[in-house]
Amino acid sequence: MQRFTDLEVWKLGHQMTLEVYRLTKAFPKDELYGLTSQLRRSMSSVPCNIAEGSKRKTGADYARFLNVAESSLAEAEYQVMLSRDLGFIATTAADAIIGNADTLARKLHNLRVKVEGASKG
Repeated sequence: MQRFTDLEVWKLGHQMTLEVYRLTKAFPKDELYGLTSQLRRSMSSVPCNIAEGSKRKTGADYARFLNVAESSLAEAEYQVMLSRDLGFIATTAADAIIGNADTLARKLHNLRVKVEGASKG
């Protein structure tokens, strides 16, 4: 059985979460309970849901958790865009995260489709 820490999607999600935590340290203090918290929670939700889903008994359950990870990733991507537009994150840093989000979204989608197909067969 493959550990979630061996999954490419988990590794990329974890690296992105670490980067978001580093970047949000510089956010204005009045955003601590706003955008800082929201961005950290949505981004960390991605690898958390991948990990939790990987331990579910059925492929359908696993696929549901992968879909939640996809949704959290979309939320985090928007929050990065908002942070960039508010001047909290440099454009180059935001573009790097958005590029990684696009890659991760494709990989998550492909894994979910594979898991869904395996659970039907």
